[in-house]
Amino acid sequence: MSQFALCVGINRFENLPMASWLNGCVNDAADVCALLGAAYGFADSSITVLTDQAATKDAVLGAMTEALDRANTPGEHLDHIVFTMSSHGTQLPDTSGDEADQVDEAFATYDLRQNGAVWDASSLIVDDELHDLFTRLPKGVLLDVILDTCHSGSGLRALDLVPTVDDRRPRFVPPPTPLGRDGAEAEGADTRTLRDLVRSSTSAAKPVLFAACRADQTAADANFGGRYNGAFTRFLLDALQSGSAPSRAAVIKQVNAKLRARKFAQRAQLEASAPGKSTAWGTAF
Repeated sequence: MSQFALCVGINRFENLPMASWLNGCVNDAADVCALLGAAYGFADSSITVLTDQAATKDAVLGAMTEALDRANTPGEHLDHIVFTMSSHGTQLPDTSGDEADQVDEAFATYDLRQNGAVWDASSLIVDDELHDLFTRLPKGVLLDVILDTCHSGSGLRALDLVPTVDDRRPRFVPPPTPLGRDGAEAEGADTRTLRDLVRSSTSAAKPVLFAACRADQTAADANFGGRYNGAFTRFLLDALQSGSAPSRAAVIKQVNAKLRARKFAQRAQLEASAPGKSTAWGTAF
């Protein structure tokens, strides 16, 4: 089996103050990388890890584009792609007019920067860009996606970036100004997420998507015994390492049970076909 994994973790951001940096994202990337090698047979040469200053928008999208180019090249026989990203999530106003909720979900890369009242779309990964990449997935190639970022739908004004209870920090960075926050709030509308794009895709092959929380929630960056991880990634790795979850659906159930037990408000989400939900993580269907 030919495999490729891209593991992205960003704690520090070029243009954000230290108060807005995170602590567990780099550990998330390293821990997923280690699990892929130990439990899923990924060779070191098949895994690319991008952290902090190496995780620019061009680097992340470039690595994924190369992987999908390989998957679509006859004779390459790339069977399994894994893409994981731990970082800040955010929103920016939709300017193309194709969003009913008037906002795009976005994922912060190291070079995130401001453009007037909002984030510069050329400095972060917009949900549409990931969706366009995923639609290039050829039939017969498995793409497992893990996103440990916030998918915030409402209450942007109430969010801040100071540590909360038990040394927990939300993986969400609001638009940079009050005007930008106003533009990213869709009054009374449901926020469309990448999960919705995956679900509605008409492509022959779809990725299996694990997301850290619902659209109206924030994902936590938290201290576990003196070492930071994303709460979702930590409990996901626990479930996968234990080998006690026979299916992706069982994995999500275990993860959410641990989130509830540790008093995290977020609830992990799974988007996959029925066969994808009933088979083990990392297994084709």
